[in-house]
Amino acid sequence: MSGRDLFCQPRRFGRGAALTLVFASVLAAGAATGSFDTPGRKSASPSTRSAPAGHQEEVTDAAAEAMADGKSPVEAAERAVSRSGDRWGAVYSQGEYEEFEEALDGQYTGVGLWARRERDGRIEVTRVQSGSPAQAAGIREGDRLRSVDGRRVDGRPVTEVVSLLRGDATDASAGTTVALGLERGTHAWRETLRRARLSTDSVTVRELPGGVTVIKVAAFTKGSGDLVRTAVADAPTGTGVVLDLRGNSGGLVTEAVTAASAFLDGGLVATYDVNGDQRALHADPGGDTTRPLVALVDGGTMSAAELLTGGLQDRGRAVVVGSRTFGKGSVQMPSRLPDGSVAELTVGHYRTPSGRGVDGRGITPDLEAEAGALERAETVLSGLGDPS
Repeated sequence: MSGRDLFCQPRRFGRGAALTLVFASVLAAGAATGSFDTPGRKSASPSTRSAPAGHQEEVTDAAAEAMADGKSPVEAAERAVSRSGDRWGAVYSQGEYEEFEEALDGQYTGVGLWARRERDGRIEVTRVQSGSPAQAAGIREGDRLRSVDGRRVDGRPVTEVVSLLRGDATDASAGTTVALGLERGTHAWRETLRRARLSTDSVTVRELPGGVTVIKVAAFTKGSGDLVRTAVADAPTGTGVVLDLRGNSGGLVTEAVTAASAFLDGGLVATYDVNGDQRALHADPGGDTTRPLVALVDGGTMSAAELLTGGLQDRGRAVVVGSRTFGKGSVQMPSRLPDGSVAELTVGHYRTPSGRGVDGRGITPDLEAEAGALERAETVLSGLGDPS
């Protein structure tokens, strides 16, 4: 899997588009990675006036020349980005950009299936969203997805399956249909579902038998930070919290900082730079600083989720359990190209409060654990003592 990440300056942009890496593991919903959001503002379009320095001019010129020659501006811009050596640079069509903005808002058009590709290439349903077309059709966790609109999906990257389910090739909207080939045990059948406008469940909360509250954040979409704060406030007094960030490809940076505010009483969460101009991200005061906390991470923990993890770890607020995180700590900014497409180009990097760089390194957990990581987290919590 690979990804692109985006930071926007909060005062100059309302919000930029960003990565949809979580598409690789979530068939129904998209998530975006590492974008700033200005509370109370409608998302603003990127502007060439705010374009990052460096190779932005080359990319813009390449797109303009292609337009003048009747060629594809997006393809020309992509080639320019590739030549620049910008590892995380990317170009989105106008439609893709709009889809990513919808993902930032926690909305998507789909059927409500979560799935993964097994080692043998099979696509297996791992979750069915409540109230979705998939649930209404009786599709269950563990069912095998064999085809989408007659195209076999075995062995395909999950990102391609996502595209088929969403109808990206035809820009399918809510109300359009998609035919699924399914299998459960020895029973094979077909279902035709009607796509719907759905909300992502970016934050889920459950309580373990011992009283530990597990807060799973799948992506930092709009409002997820407040959901984390509410979950912490509602957790039983005197119990610990597991903040599960495994597989979290990131999201709105401001939402990750809001989530950090649930556990910190103000102070630094991370720093970042834009073309050498240093910036800082701070938590709000008043968070719960005494409740035992474990952050669960893995190789799918990226960007804004790494920013949060590093902040909690450096501040001594959480014990980090799991495996090394992905290592996506570069800063991108968007700019509009002449044809309306959007280029994201790297302009800087973010660091943890102690000054650690994340890009290419990731966050090393305090306790390495892969199989049984949640059980290890519970054990760690039991040893952290009663917060009262």
